[in-house]
Amino acid sequence: MAFVRACSLSEVADRTPLRVEVDGLDVAIVRDGDEIFAIEDECSHAAVALSEGDVANCEIECWMHGSRFDLRTGKPLGPPATEPVPVFPVQISGDDVLVDLGDN
Repeated sequence: MAFVRACSLSEVADRTPLRVEVDGLDVAIVRDGDEIFAIEDECSHAAVALSEGDVANCEIECWMHGSRFDLRTGKPLGPPATEPVPVFPVQISGDDVLVDLGDN
């Protein structure tokens, strides 16, 4: 695994997604309570930024049509989306949020 720095932990407000670019890919970094998640910042239903959506209960909701995705798995939790969104492993090192994009 090749973890790279995405942002500072202090930049990530609770339940307010932060859009960052990691190795040319737009990623939403999301804090939900004590957990930090990284999910590709594009809804699989309507190519819009998930980072503009609402977060609650380890889910992110697309602002455009209301599709919801599990932040742990990327799986859609309600229509109209039927395809998952890639999620990425996260590590915290001091104040740095590190993300592993794998082969993306």
